[in-house]
Amino acid sequence: MADKNGFFDLSKTTLSRRTALKGIAAGAGLALAPGFVRYSQAQSSAPIKIGFQSHRTGIGAAYGRWYEKTSAAAVKAINDAGGIGGRKVELVIEDDGTDPARGAEVVAKFAKQHKTDIVFGTLFSHVVIGSAPAAGENKIPYFVVSEGHHVASTKLNRYVFQPGITDVKSQIQSMAPWIAQNAGKKVTQIFPDFAFGYDHRDYLPPALKAQGADVIAQIAIPPTESSFTKYFPRIPAETEVIYHVMVGPAVLTFVKELGEFYGSQRPQLFGFMDSLEATDINSPGLEFLDGSHFWEGSPRYAQPDDSAAQKAYRAAVGIDDNGAAVGDPKDVSTASHMFGCWETLYVVKKAMEDAGYKGPEDRAKLVEATEALKEFAEGPEHPQGPKTFNGKIHQCFGIQNISKVEGGKLKVVHKTKIEDGLYEPEGDYTTQAL
Repeated sequence: MADKNGFFDLSKTTLSRRTALKGIAAGAGLALAPGFVRYSQAQSSAPIKIGFQSHRTGIGAAYGRWYEKTSAAAVKAINDAGGIGGRKVELVIEDDGTDPARGAEVVAKFAKQHKTDIVFGTLFSHVVIGSAPAAGENKIPYFVVSEGHHVASTKLNRYVFQPGITDVKSQIQSMAPWIAQNAGKKVTQIFPDFAFGYDHRDYLPPALKAQGADVIAQIAIPPTESSFTKYFPRIPAETEVIYHVMVGPAVLTFVKELGEFYGSQRPQLFGFMDSLEATDINSPGLEFLDGSHFWEGSPRYAQPDDSAAQKAYRAAVGIDDNGAAVGDPKDVSTASHMFGCWETLYVVKKAMEDAGYKGPEDRAKLVEATEALKEFAEGPEHPQGPKTFNGKIHQCFGIQNISKVEGGKLKVVHKTKIEDGLYEPEGDYTTQAL
């Protein structure tokens, strides 16, 4: 059941089989997917409880709402196909306010009060970093959908995983060749002044250097900033490409003010979709984005070559061909990121079933089973595309999309390959004690 803000609380919702079947438009395709089973003991077994750490408030609220919608859809699909090991899945939701300290409290609350089997869903990197120690201390597996390099850096702990979305280091490495060859050689970066932005700050310069291009300026902006014009005079005149990756509720203001500053005479623009997530690309003042390019994890707009799995996923989470909520064109999704919730829940399902997971006493077995995973094939469970998984660093690797703003829509013009984003591990979580 959704509240007035579009959030769901599945812990307070009873879904009949008919409701579940209705709730997933592509039910036939997903229910008949490999591994499909009916509930074997769901009527007598306690549910698998997943603690969903949601950014319901704070600067991550737009993401949190769509992460919640996507997770609700995935839970419906999983339960309709028999649950996890024959047990129904239940989401228990707590708001972390997109705040690191509160995030740690939420993780502890899931472990000690709600006694959930795992914690799942976190996006903003500073919240992940602030919450991870609580996961380790409480020995509760923590599956994040965050993008930052903080998990793969092996600087967190063995209980933290990012198996459903690629990290910034891999994304940048994949796309640097295209930027250098197609956009320009002299690049100015504009990024948010916190951990996620620092990944871009640290990994773009060497990736571009390897392609014969240079970052000539780096401009960090607080993620809570509400006006940006004062920062733009710091962009060097010789800049050929502005690489921007802003986040938070003021992203529309950022791109509007950037257009007002340059007018029709601007450098090439390459943006991470974070700068435009949950924002209508046809909003007044964004006309100057025409012809610019964006990174997308999963494309916002339906593409002519979309797979059957991608179409089924979009129908299940309730977004139309323009990436807005079905029936509400003003409610623009966070499509480039939220697919990671869907895919991560299916990774959890696979790992739990491989581990023969029975309850919290089997959390160590769940950690080891997740680390043993190697690859995820494209399909109903992984509609964004195929992925490999490195159990030593708890990170997946997949494809990236580069899209062009054209005719008020985003058209995918380049897809990277998995191998484009691979890098040598910086450590090994499996050497840590459980």
